[in-house]
Amino acid sequence: MAKISHKDVLKIASLSRISLSPEEVTQYADEISEILTFVEQLQSIDTTNIRPTYQVNNLQSVMRADEVKGYSANGIELLKNAPDQAANHFKVKKVL
Repeated sequence: MAKISHKDVLKIASLSRISLSPEEVTQYADEISEILTFVEQLQSIDTTNIRPTYQVNNLQSVMRADEVKGYSANGIELLKNAPDQAANHFKVKKVL
C-alpha cells in the first residue's frame, strides 16, 4: 500500500500555494494514500490484449473537407452592392 507522509502533503500544499490546518494535512494524507492504493490496483490489471480506446461515443468528424469552388466575383460586381463608391473602391466614413 502506498502511503504518503505529512511532509509530502505539506510540500504539495506549499507548491500549490495553499495553507492547510494540521487536521487537513492528516485528512489529505489519508485520502491521497487511498487514491494511490487504488492506482496500484489498476496497474496490476493485465491489459495486453486490450485495444486502446480513444473515444467511446463512436463520434466521427463533422467537419467537411475544404473544396475549391469555381465562383470568383470581380471588383465591379462586388461594388454593385456597396452603398457608396468612388473610383472603383468602397467609400466609407473617416475612422479617425
